[in-house]
Amino acid sequence: MTHSNTLMIAAAQIAPIWGNRVATLDKILGSVREAAEQGAKLVAFGEALLPGYPFWLDFTGGAHFNNAAQKAMHAHYMDQAVDINGGDLAPLQKLCAAKEIAVYLGTIERATDRGGHSLYCSMVYISELGKIGSVHRKLMPTYEERLAWSIGDGHGLVTHKLGAFTVGGLNCWENWMPLARAALYGQGENLHVACWPGSVRNTEDITRFMAKEGRSFVLSVSGLASLSDFPDATPLLDEFKANAPAQLTNGGSCLAGPDGSWIIEPIADKEGVFLAEIDHVKVREERQNFDPAGHYSRPDVTKLTVNRTRQNTVDFID
Repeated sequence: MTHSNTLMIAAAQIAPIWGNRVATLDKILGSVREAAEQGAKLVAFGEALLPGYPFWLDFTGGAHFNNAAQKAMHAHYMDQAVDINGGDLAPLQKLCAAKEIAVYLGTIERATDRGGHSLYCSMVYISELGKIGSVHRKLMPTYEERLAWSIGDGHGLVTHKLGAFTVGGLNCWENWMPLARAALYGQGENLHVACWPGSVRNTEDITRFMAKEGRSFVLSVSGLASLSDFPDATPLLDEFKANAPAQLTNGGSCLAGPDGSWIIEPIADKEGVFLAEIDHVKVREERQNFDPAGHYSRPDVTKLTVNRTRQNTVDFID
């Protein structure tokens, strides 16, 4: 990849075929092809898009303990989750390499290094060479998400070089966590990807705030979801449809520049691949008066320690 100042990036705001990993991955591949054909070198997708966000928890009594219906739904969700080590993302990796495009993808990861029976909300970075660069497991699932997702760790708090830019990302409400943001700022991040399950209310304020705080480009990318996205074979579907609104999320993908100004204002109720060209010169201009990890920092007074060890329950010594 050339190291020119400019980079074409894209937000792919799409809905999953909920709970169907293969069908949703096919849809993701189509969006990657579309972004690449328009010259994008990075395309990002919403949180938990593959194979979908656990919407049922709110509307079917997800906290009912030892409930047979909830167990069946969780088993279905687990069956359709992503086994990265097992090659579930191999078609996407192959396409990234062929099209020379990087991807940030929100997944539900079935983590084989933790026994293979717990799920993590993981933001996966695949490079333009088709290599998995990082798997960031959400540090703290939000509220009812903890009924379906496990607590992550700091292993994926890393950044990646992409042309002139240094890109990093966080899941949903992690973007509200000052120390998580600081962990990425300290690694030189100047293009931040914030992935969300959807809704303008999540993206319209914090996107511009993070851009002004970090003096970075911030791409918020959301999914869309409605009841029509759930296949008929989905467990608990009748109860879910009886209690849930027809539209579950309305998107809100957007892009702000290092001065906090909108480049792409939040887009609602529309599927598509939305592109913009960003210029690293703008980062350098805005860092003149504020740089949170550089000239405006005081590491002799305040300093962050980050544990990036992948957490495991067993260490074997053979």
